[in-house]
Amino acid sequence: MSVEELAAEVGLPTSTIRMYQTKGLLHAPRRVGRTARYDVSHVQRLRLVQRLQDRGFSLPAIAQLIEARDRGDSVADVLGLAPDGPEDWIPIGINEIRALVSVRELRPSLLRRATQLGLVKWRHGRPHTRRWALESGARLCQLTIGPQEVLSQYERLREATDRVAADFVDVFERYLWPAIAETSGQADQLDKVRSLLIELTSTAESVVVGALRESIRDATEQFASKHGLLEDDPAWLDQPVPTLAERLTEPGGEEPDIEGFLAGEE
Repeated sequence: MSVEELAAEVGLPTSTIRMYQTKGLLHAPRRVGRTARYDVSHVQRLRLVQRLQDRGFSLPAIAQLIEARDRGDSVADVLGLAPDGPEDWIPIGINEIRALVSVRELRPSLLRRATQLGLVKWRHGRPHTRRWALESGARLCQLTIGPQEVLSQYERLREATDRVAADFVDVFERYLWPAIAETSGQADQLDKVRSLLIELTSTAESVVVGALRESIRDATEQFASKHGLLEDDPAWLDQPVPTLAERLTEPGGEEPDIEGFLAGEE
């Protein structure tokens, strides 16, 4: 379609469309001789710009988002939620891989699976991995845990963390996003969204680490009990060791007076 037809399709003046092209908000049209021809991709881009403007994003902020996405950056990169950055991906050579994986286990299927799980990325024919993944892999290798088992555990872990992340995004959508939408037009929303998501991400990381530590403590107790590593009620203790099910009771086994506690705080 011509620029006039595009303008009619999206309800914008042709001058605005040309201004968007100048500011990098709209990609260049295809040239047929001396005539510029636009297609559905330009319609989609202009509707995205309009939608973001309606939600309070300034044109420079929209240009920043579009430029980042055109580079292939993730939303996390754009919003600053990936503080390690692309430099955290480090190349690994065949000798480093052999130091982690035995010759018998080093097969194409292993690297293919690690790539599918996102632990390995390929650039210019060379595998790259996250620094934390390489360091963790080295430690697990020292513990003689097989690479296939490591990948299986990571796959299960990602399923769990994906659910946790979805829960936190749901919290953002239900409690924080409506307030941002209500103030659209008052100020540029990109910095506001970025700061709120960074704060929520930091909180989520603290909560997840804390909850994981508590889970590990509980699992360790259960493991010790299962294998008889500790006495259930050592005779030299004044009081019996509390079980996990007794945490909501006082040391004597009585239910805590929660109502009385709250009433006393008034």
